[in-house]
Amino acid sequence: MDLTEKDVLIEGKVDWKGRPAMKNKHGGMLASLPVLATFAFDNMANLALSVNLVTYFNGVMHYDISDSANHLTTFLGTNYILSIVMACLADSYIGRFRMVVIAAIVECVGLALLTAQAHYPELKPPACNIFLPTANCEKVSGEKAVLMFSAIYLLAVGGGGVKAALPSHGADQFDEKDPKEARQMSTFFNGLLLALATGGAVSLTCFVWVQDNKGFDRGFGLSFIAMFLGATTFIFGLPWYRIHVVQGSSAITEILQVYVAAIRNRKLQLPEDPSELYEIPIDKEAELHQEYLPHRDVYRWLDKAAIRSDKTETSPSPWKLCRVTQVENAKIILSMVPIFLCSIIMTLCLAQLQTFSIQQGVTMDIKLTNSFNMPPASLPIIPIVFILVLVPIYDRIFVPFIRNVTGIPTGITHLQRVGVGLILSSLSMAVAAIMEVKRKNVAKHHNMLDAIPVLQPLPISAFWLSFQYFVFGVAESFTFVGLLEFFYSQAPKSIKSISSSFLWSAMAVGYFMSSIMVDIVNHVTKGTTKGEGWLAGNNLNRNHLERFYWLLALMSLINFIIYLLVASRYKYRPSSLDVEKEIEVRH
Repeated sequence: MDLTEKDVLIEGKVDWKGRPAMKNKHGGMLASLPVLATFAFDNMANLALSVNLVTYFNGVMHYDISDSANHLTTFLGTNYILSIVMACLADSYIGRFRMVVIAAIVECVGLALLTAQAHYPELKPPACNIFLPTANCEKVSGEKAVLMFSAIYLLAVGGGGVKAALPSHGADQFDEKDPKEARQMSTFFNGLLLALATGGAVSLTCFVWVQDNKGFDRGFGLSFIAMFLGATTFIFGLPWYRIHVVQGSSAITEILQVYVAAIRNRKLQLPEDPSELYEIPIDKEAELHQEYLPHRDVYRWLDKAAIRSDKTETSPSPWKLCRVTQVENAKIILSMVPIFLCSIIMTLCLAQLQTFSIQQGVTMDIKLTNSFNMPPASLPIIPIVFILVLVPIYDRIFVPFIRNVTGIPTGITHLQRVGVGLILSSLSMAVAAIMEVKRKNVAKHHNMLDAIPVLQPLPISAFWLSFQYFVFGVAESFTFVGLLEFFYSQAPKSIKSISSSFLWSAMAVGYFMSSIMVDIVNHVTKGTTKGEGWLAGNNLNRNHLERFYWLLALMSLINFIIYLLVASRYKYRPSSLDVEKEIEVRH
């Protein structure tokens, strides 16, 4: 093989027939387009569920508002937390491409079951208006509840798989060592947000409107069609993909081995010269196609995992002795944990916009014209429209301009981008608190504290809620892409899917925290209000949602201050050495 032919081969990637992938035939922006389209279809199928399932649980399955919110956030949390498991399977055993295909099929099955239950009356409780004070609505139970939870948690399994593998598979289409493709990768991650916004715009307008006006069965059916189109589009791009080669070993296990070995070797003395630490010969690494990272003088206690003592066997256990690169990968993962923890609070805020803010809209005037009402669950379209405008401007105008100033390919660093989003999320909760005070004042002024939502809307437009959605939309456009790029760029190449799951995992914890926090707030404030707590019951006009929003705003501000301290101390990972070039230089 001559040098010219060698240059176009992509290390660690193959085509759909298992042959080495070639740069001039596979990958690049063209191959990423089906991935972006699939992401758009996936969000199109799911976002309407994320914002309107609370209405479905409340109005059709007859849970009260707080229980409906908790069921939704638990479902969303499970969806995101499962992405960790799916990512491990994708990186180590199944492969990212196959994981996306399998997960999309599972998601389609879940949507089909959800559609069937919403369509057939015998599969759901009898129709009843839960907002009427005299109503005695039957809550879903027994086999009907089993069917409902089976459907939504099949969705969670499928959604977790798509979220785990799809962004990483898309990023696999670019070579980080090629300056041109490195810039294209940044564009791809911005394109992911644009794809999410495009799919979300359709979901929050068409799909939500169909759910509210034509029936949840038809709305869920549209989600099924969208997910089916997404899976078909993804498979269509197969001939152009660079497919990551599965190594057959668990990268997570290798990380755990470092911690175990460091503990077992804790009594050994660290050498003054880091070159004395264990590492396989560089020529052998080229043969094995393994990553090589230089030693860094951080988290030195983990270096003990790479100490080779006099008593070390010829072929030591990997739980006793690890190579330097393995130790450096463990250091990178450990250093990302504080960033991961600081990103959780933002999802806690997002959960409220997907639950309580929707219920606020249900109590307000939702008329766009005399003949058309906007569904409250469509309110998140406001930040999405802004994202559709912002992302192209950011990627095509702001980034090139700032790049000339800073010399950074992405314009500003990933952590700077995340920081902007975190402070804006705090501001969005403060705006939400102010808007809730205004809404309740209207209810008091017009003696409508006990008004029935939808049937007796308050004389205040639901568009007042657009301010909180707008600010959070800007925050999300910064933080979402910043975190996704950060986790992918910093993680070892063997766990790129798992790195993408750090974002989804942070969101999962945020959703679970939301469910727990609602219960805690109700329990703690039970004796301070006339009701069962700030958020208990079905009457938002007599609850104290504004206090809950102020609490979240304060928590987010404290979180941002902690983030500044953490981010200022973070050291970006060094580039892995090009082993083959190193060998050529030696020879």
